Formats: sequence, C-alpha cells, structure tokens
Amino acid sequence: MINRCRSLIFLRYLNFRHTHTHTLELTLLPLLTLPPGAIPRTVGWCALPRSSVVCAGLKGRHTHTHGVKMAMRAVLRCLSANFSPGLPQLSPAARLTATRPPWRSCSPRTLSTTSALSTALKFTEKHEWVRVEGGIGTVGISSYAQEALGDVVYCGLPEVGQSLEQMEEFGALESVKAASELYSPLTGEVTEINTELAENPGLVNKACYAEGWLIKMTIGKPEELDGLMDQPAYDKFLKSLEE
Repeated sequence: MINRCRSLIFLRYLNFRHTHTHTLELTLLPLLTLPPGAIPRTVGWCALPRSSVVCAGLKGRHTHTHGVKMAMRAVLRCLSANFSPGLPQLSPAARLTATRPPWRSCSPRTLSTTSALSTALKFTEKHEWVRVEGGIGTVGISSYAQEALGDVVYCGLPEVGQSLEQMEEFGALESVKAASELYSPLTGEVTEINTELAENPGLVNKACYAEGWLIKMTIGKPEELDGLMDQPAYDKFLKSLEE
C-alpha cells in the first residue's frame, strides 16, 4: 500500500527476498494531501543487488551506498526539466565538447596528456586512464574529461571487492552542471578506492593523474591493455574530436 504524503517526492524501498533484489522507487506526489483512494504516479525505479543497499527509515536520515545514489539520480533526471534525456557523458565526444566552459582554452596544450605523470598511462575512448604497477591498475579520468565535466562536487565509487568487466559502469562523477558515468578500462576486482574524494572531490580536477585517481584494481586480463590507447594515440584521438 502506498501511503499519502505531503512531500513532493516519495521514496519506496522494496525488498524481494526470493530474487535477492532490492528496488528503489521514486514516486511524484502533489504538494497537497492526496484525496482518499488516489494513487501517486510512479516516475521511476531501479533494481539493485541486495549487497549494494543500505537504507534507514523514511522519516530519518538516509545512508546511501553508490547503488542507491545512482538509482535516485537516474529518476531525478526524469523529474527535472533542466536535464535533457542525454546528460553530458564522458564517452560521447560531442557532449564532452559542449560541456567545456567557454572561457577555457581549446588549444593543443589543453587537450594534450603529455605531463610526466601520464606517459605510462593507457586510455579508453570514454576518457578513463589506467596505470599498471606491480600487477595493480590505478584508474582515473583524463585531463580532457575533467575539464569538459567542470568542477566535480561528488564522486560515486564502487565497493572494494567488486568485480568489474572491461567497459562495465562502476561509478559516476557529478559536477555543478553535469553528471557522467565511469567505465572500467579493464577486467578485474576493485582493491582500493580513493577515500579522499569523499571530502575533496575537486582533486579530480586539480590532479586527475595523481591525487585525483578513482580506484585501484587487479588486472584480470592483461591482454586487454593492448587494446587501449597509449598517450600519443590518445592525443591524436582528442585532436580528431575537434575536427
């Protein structure tokens, strides 16, 4: 049964024991009390693995893991007229270019990844990078991507121990103007996340190849590295986006 509520948004958390699945549902309600028998309009839902959900009572403060935040954000996008169906993503080149602040330079120097920290990196077309040291890959986003996204205010990262396939979505970054999903450059298991980003997400902008890294992971399939771009190839790829 759906209870009447004076709030604009009603969150319903469903637990399906037999399927080991949780559902996070957001329902749009009018600001005034609903008439008896009225059924609110459900505007979105998302099924989540049981292990990814931590939720307190509806009247209290909510504690959300990354999965819940992702579900809420996806539904809220549908509610706001300020968000188009396709938010700026890290992968589509046109959207990345459109999100770059007009006052920032688009010179080759800006697009280049030639810093000393990036020389050993491998890049994806979705603008994630990976640096492999001692059998562990450190993952982050490129300078081009963080500049296109703008000032990062929230980093949604996976849990340690989560298994990832290559190009599987593992998190999201939010800025004051956009939200972009993150994709794993390799197959492996998350061994560490950058906990500093919880209090200081701006590190992604300030030092994307150093203190602004996102996760560390094992390398399940080393041969996948051969399919990624090295720095010169990535710089060439970036230049092609400007043509």
